[in-house]
Amino acid sequence: MSTLLVVSCTRVPNNQSTNVFRYNESKGITSLDPAYARNLALIWPVSQLFNGLVQFSDSLTVEPSIAKRWVISSDGLTYTFHLRNDVYFHDSPVFPSGKGRRVTAQDFVYSFGRILNPATASPGMWVLSVLDRENPKYDNGCYAPNDSTLVLKLKKPFPPFPGLLCMPYCYVVPHEAVSFYGKDFGHNPVGTGPFYLKLWRDGEKLVLRRNHNYFEVDELGNRLPYLEAVSISFIPDKQSEFLEFVNGKIDFLSGINAASKDELLTRSGRLNPKYSDKVKMVTGPYLNTEYIGILIDSAKLPSNQRFLLDERVRKAIAMSFDKEKMMLYLRSNLGYPANGGFVPSGMPGFTDVSYGLAYNPLQAMQLLEQAGYNSTNVLPEITVSTTDDYLDLFEYIQNQLGTVGIKIKIDVLPGAAYREMLANGKLPVFRGSWIADYPDPENYLACFLTDNFAPNGPNYTHFSSVLFDRLYRKAMSLPDYNQRLPYYHSLDSIVTSKAIVIPLYYDKVVRFTSARVDGIGVNPMNFLVLKKVKVKA
Repeated sequence: MSTLLVVSCTRVPNNQSTNVFRYNESKGITSLDPAYARNLALIWPVSQLFNGLVQFSDSLTVEPSIAKRWVISSDGLTYTFHLRNDVYFHDSPVFPSGKGRRVTAQDFVYSFGRILNPATASPGMWVLSVLDRENPKYDNGCYAPNDSTLVLKLKKPFPPFPGLLCMPYCYVVPHEAVSFYGKDFGHNPVGTGPFYLKLWRDGEKLVLRRNHNYFEVDELGNRLPYLEAVSISFIPDKQSEFLEFVNGKIDFLSGINAASKDELLTRSGRLNPKYSDKVKMVTGPYLNTEYIGILIDSAKLPSNQRFLLDERVRKAIAMSFDKEKMMLYLRSNLGYPANGGFVPSGMPGFTDVSYGLAYNPLQAMQLLEQAGYNSTNVLPEITVSTTDDYLDLFEYIQNQLGTVGIKIKIDVLPGAAYREMLANGKLPVFRGSWIADYPDPENYLACFLTDNFAPNGPNYTHFSSVLFDRLYRKAMSLPDYNQRLPYYHSLDSIVTSKAIVIPLYYDKVVRFTSARVDGIGVNPMNFLVLKKVKVKA
């Protein structure tokens, strides 16, 4: 079947009186199939069109969506979800009557099986890998005893599992639409969300319209969403996007481009007063840690870099540069200095954590002295690998480390070469980023499990600790987040206090909207939630 774009002869809403929310996606949109929603450019529109069993609140608690409640067995292996009976797929010609049919538990069995099917080639297959696919009583770990009950069986307890189910990969899709459109389902999506696809002119515009049959209501019982439409443009140039925003042609900017930063923000990262009457700025934590990682595998480290195995040297590096000044002068405070651990401060329970490696150049020099390095026995030069978009940070760090006698060489690598060398343990010291897939500290701490050595897992430092692995397993045996939290703090402390990683900063969600827009919040996953947004005329 050739690709068909949904086109309507209806006039596309574009004036300010029709309650239309307009934003630009500079990276373009390749598919609206949740099976392939691997980045924010795709997650944002997909999450307007589809729903899952559960969803995140702005504070990252897992709340009901299509599932109105659920029960977890005492052994943590069986999850029983009880579904609403008033959720319908969008009207579509794929259904016999053209009217959307009711969602049943079997639709989730189908949707999860589709993600797990290698033929789908979904990058989200790993999300459901915890399901027990070998149990003959279940279909890929799923069972629907009736239309309103879904039972999921896990191979082993994994308490963060409900958070995984919030990811777009786990949204429900109708088998009729996937069968009808085949590979073109991504251009002809049929979901249950607050909006449905009205028009898509590839490379020009995408329009979503209000789903008048949407099942969610607000606190007063008013049916969501409030908006009549969402209009998405595809201007690739960020400076042109900024000008469209300033001129009132779009209502929303996420983040800020370097070329427009000085125009829109003050030096300290606040909104330029000249825009205060027509622009709103909202910020909040983003679950992304930018960090320096240090390979501590003696079999992988070059002989001239094995001094990095000395914990005192690593700590000296961590204490030799001022993160507060780095963020002010190089990032206009569009991020939070990482004074805690690898788990970012936006994670529930990690707001005011400190593990004792604050900026202290005097103590850094003392640590080097204790390690046997001084003016007569100089510490060898350290090679730090990064990509060019972080060069300014490392030039700053290079200068600061030089004042305590630590010389670093900055090796700027192309992205593909950087990723290949990182995965294969060829970078003794490297710049890394870890963006949460789901809002549980486990997602960060699994990066240091012995079983997760790269290239077969995300343990790029090759850190290995019997104590760490044991505490991790204990945490995974506890169903309640607050029960796990002390173990998470201990695990984070182990890798941070030993300076296996040196956190640089925690990212920040930065959003700008027209003064006409109400209801745009921020959340640490940087999801775009539009069902409660209003645009004033």
